[in-house]
Amino acid sequence: MPFTPLHDRVLVRRIEGDETTSGGLIIPDTAKEKPQEGEIVSVGPGAKDEDGDRIAMDVKAGDRILFGKWSGTEIKLDGEDLMIMKEGDILGVMA
Repeated sequence: MPFTPLHDRVLVRRIEGDETTSGGLIIPDTAKEKPQEGEIVSVGPGAKDEDGDRIAMDVKAGDRILFGKWSGTEIKLDGEDLMIMKEGDILGVMA
């Protein structure tokens, strides 16, 4: 099901980190922190300024991003765990 976020929001798929330590120990799911890295699945059209003009988004679908630990709202869409967050919650785009 296609999904387009509203305004300046983005739909993000978390990118899971390594499941082992550098010493080779496996980290159980209960001890892992949720990753703060993701891939943008879709973006909204952008917020509007006071004159009603659209403010272009700085990110696009496919961008790999870093976001804050408490950013976004977790949702389940078509059985997949995703997040919706405002563009302002994105800390940066990875090259």
